[in-house]
Amino acid sequence: MPKIDIANANVRRGTAYPPPHDTPCLNRARWQLGDAGGLNDFGVNLLELPPGAWSSQRHWHSHEDEFVYVLSGEVVLVTDDGEEVLRAGDCAAFPKGISNGHHLVNRSNAPVRCLEVGTRTDNDICDYPDIDMRYEPANGGYVHRDGKPYQK
Repeated sequence: MPKIDIANANVRRGTAYPPPHDTPCLNRARWQLGDAGGLNDFGVNLLELPPGAWSSQRHWHSHEDEFVYVLSGEVVLVTDDGEEVLRAGDCAAFPKGISNGHHLVNRSNAPVRCLEVGTRTDNDICDYPDIDMRYEPANGGYVHRDGKPYQK
């Protein structure tokens, strides 16, 4: 496929997280570049975080690898190991199956842009260690730790 027209790529704004877990991610935007290019095996997103926004709740994946590359701005990477600042040109990788919850937080006064790359699988379970939430496709999506689904 030739050059991807980013301006015409699908943009996902906000999050599908159930309240109240959605609040810190409501202002994020993701341009789905991999989908625009017809990719199936892995996803590629252009993530934009305005000041104060989070990329996600802190999480880790059972069956999906993740990679992030900072294109512009400054963002804080939060993991089980603590916090570290990532700037343009920095990157981080999160192998599947390693229970090290992670997310990005924009604590600066300027927007941040990152490239996200990740595996796509049907059997991935996503765990959110700081909150009472897991993503379990076999159970319909977001559930409490006891398996009870969140109300739609």
